[in-house]
Amino acid sequence: MGNIDLLRVVLGAAAFFLVGMVWYGVLFGTIWKRAIGREPDAKFSGDRPLWLVFGLTFAFALLISLTLAHQFAMSSPSVRAMMMISVGYGLMLMTPAIGIRYLYLNAPWQVFAIDAGFLVTAMAAMGAVFVFMA
Repeated sequence: MGNIDLLRVVLGAAAFFLVGMVWYGVLFGTIWKRAIGREPDAKFSGDRPLWLVFGLTFAFALLISLTLAHQFAMSSPSVRAMMMISVGYGLMLMTPAIGIRYLYLNAPWQVFAIDAGFLVTAMAAMGAVFVFMA
């Protein structure tokens, strides 16, 4: 088993977080807010303080990145396999998990598509950090 590099974990989480800022800001922010029933000019964090939402988001991204780092440390995959595993987590684990949840919430398909696209893209970005630092 290899070692877990905490710098990779933090930078992987940062990549995940930055993709989210672009995804839910510039790219799909207005469409996403409309789909979840918020006004386009409404606060992004709803009733919660922005520092709490962003802080917990980054903490969760750290947990995801740590899990990915553990997977890589346990298996010592090739660069190609690292990207396949990263995208696979987003596509085959995270997307179905939110899909099930959104079915029971009766969430619009548009919300699911935006969120699932984010997860796959963010996991690819996180995986790319691990690849470039390998």
